[in-house]
Amino acid sequence: MVMFDGIAAAAILRNGSGSDQPITLEGVTVPHNTKQCRADEAVARIGDAQTIATGGFVGAGVPEALTCALERRFLEHGSPRDLTLVYAAGQGDGGVRGVNHLAHEGLVHRVIGGHWNLAPAMGRLAIEGKIEAYNFPQGVVCQLFRDIAAGRPGCITHIGLETFVDPIHSGGCLNARTPPGLVERIELGGRAWLWYKSIPIHVGLIRATAADPHGNLIMDEEVLFGEMLPIAQAAHNCGGMVIAQVARLDDRPAMPQQVRVPGILVDHVVVAEPEEHPQTFAGTRFNPAFVAPPESTDGSPLGLSPLPLDARRIVAARACDEIPQGAIANLGIGMPEGIARIAAERGWLGRFTLTVESGPIGGIPAGGLSFGASYHPQAIIDQPSQFDFYDGRGLDFAALGAAQIDAEGNVNVSRFGNRLAGVGGFVNITQTAKTLVFCGTFTAGGLEIVVEGGRLRIVREGSAAKFVPQVEHLSFSAKYSRSIGQEVLYVTERAVFRLTDEGLELLEVAPGIDIEKQVVQAMPFRPVIRSVRPMPAHVFMPPAL
Repeated sequence: MVMFDGIAAAAILRNGSGSDQPITLEGVTVPHNTKQCRADEAVARIGDAQTIATGGFVGAGVPEALTCALERRFLEHGSPRDLTLVYAAGQGDGGVRGVNHLAHEGLVHRVIGGHWNLAPAMGRLAIEGKIEAYNFPQGVVCQLFRDIAAGRPGCITHIGLETFVDPIHSGGCLNARTPPGLVERIELGGRAWLWYKSIPIHVGLIRATAADPHGNLIMDEEVLFGEMLPIAQAAHNCGGMVIAQVARLDDRPAMPQQVRVPGILVDHVVVAEPEEHPQTFAGTRFNPAFVAPPESTDGSPLGLSPLPLDARRIVAARACDEIPQGAIANLGIGMPEGIARIAAERGWLGRFTLTVESGPIGGIPAGGLSFGASYHPQAIIDQPSQFDFYDGRGLDFAALGAAQIDAEGNVNVSRFGNRLAGVGGFVNITQTAKTLVFCGTFTAGGLEIVVEGGRLRIVREGSAAKFVPQVEHLSFSAKYSRSIGQEVLYVTERAVFRLTDEGLELLEVAPGIDIEKQVVQAMPFRPVIRSVRPMPAHVFMPPAL
């Protein structure tokens, strides 16, 4: 009898009488892994003009060995050429890793990406018009893989309406070279929807922790499951090829409940070197806290150091005040990450549940190049399922960054002149959360502040305005938000605003700040002013040590 860690393996057959009869697998020979090959051998099978889909989120789940090998082949042999690249979340480190490996003119012809900021080399190709480039919401792209796998015409959703992704604006196209048509506005049941159209996937590049002798993939050390299964299903059902990067080969078949991608979908398995298979891009090869359950049920702070009393702390502390008791919440990358730290300091982690769009539920979201992971999550689900929950308005609260805000309350996080960031999951989350808080400093580019005796003093004003007459890129539509009845706040270190039918209303100002000189006159438009109160005194208090 084949044994798995001391547990007898048995197959269940149904006999003619309808009862279940267990039979042993005695005598069955488990084959060695015939799918194993080197990375260079696997990518050599990728042809010109094919469409490849890559999995991963920032630096988690990224098949780094495969993208490295694909870049190496192109630089050495000039092939493959004219690829279409499709990916959901940002995959990179802002430098050379992830999809940055594929940022070569001639290697890629078209890119459909959810987030671009971590792949600046690819962004430059888009800005310079050297490739066709699209930016679609992260949740839509990972759900689109499922629709492609199922043979459906595409993903039909409300996500993206009234934003730059909507064809009434730019249809997600990022330059003049990019042809429209991949997303179409349609009407169903008297309501407007966006139809993101299916395209064939020829190659899926995915990653797991291990492969068993059948090519089944398990992900026991991965911080997320991502969209690996939908990518594999889509490539297989399009008649394409799936290449899986793993850290190890197991000599025994995996327990079936642990298999995340079945071997029937996997064509080639590549064992990566440790340096090309870190758990995240943050530097640590493996952090057990990312895959271990909570050590307690009260949301203990896990020994995180408190935030210093600076602009980030002030904004995070004020935003944290808005999270309802019992809420299911999402915190964006950047300044909103600090909210979890504030909640930990206050002992509030047990009052609500923090989630990450990549799949973790509960725990404390990690930041930086580990964003996408959570410390001691309660559960981890796949990314498309997480977005199903978000898109159906399952989130009670969300806090995200804001780079530009205009008089109507519209927000831009996706594009600024020649800088291309992309929206990632921003559109999915901001168009669905019941309560929404945008977090950011009042100005950027060298802003210096100091808190003295509970009062805020501006030492040096930032050189870049965050409040503008009109946003450059419509990432968040205030008009759409009002139509679905969201509660929306804009929190800065010196003032808090609320979205109303008349535009932005000034609600609060920090102690020590002159409303007219340091808020109203520093804006290119006059906000609605009715009754302005001081920001809460506790957000200007230093952390308790």
